[in-house]
Amino acid sequence: MLRLVARVLLGLFLLFAGAAHLTGARQEFRAQVPSWFPADPDLVVLVSGVVEIVLGLALVLLVRHRVAVGLVVAASFVAVFPGNVAQFVEQRPAFGLDTDLARGLRLLGQPVLVAWALWSTDAATWLRDRLRRLGRRGASRVP
Repeated sequence: MLRLVARVLLGLFLLFAGAAHLTGARQEFRAQVPSWFPADPDLVVLVSGVVEIVLGLALVLLVRHRVAVGLVVAASFVAVFPGNVAQFVEQRPAFGLDTDLARGLRLLGQPVLVAWALWSTDAATWLRDRLRRLGRRGASRVP
């Protein structure tokens, strides 16, 4: 039951964040697009907002595919991490993150989101089991 609640809360969080990408917080999200990224920052914010909405809906609605959805959501959190690093390194203020300490703490929050996605969808269990099977298979091939 706790995983279900955590999964739905994460889905709602992504729905809210995705909607914010497309509306009032659009300018704030632009600050997280690295200056070196080879695409228009506004386009990146719009596309990532739509992706977050789709992922949020998937977390809430695609219960049968929750492990796959969890893996994709975790991967998306990893994919946006360079934006968080860029915000820190380039000292870009956004969302009230106007000090290095605040931006640094946000960096520490990204692994928490990855873990939340993996745990709440049982993807962490699936990954652990898969890695154990691969490890046993690899160990049996050693001469």
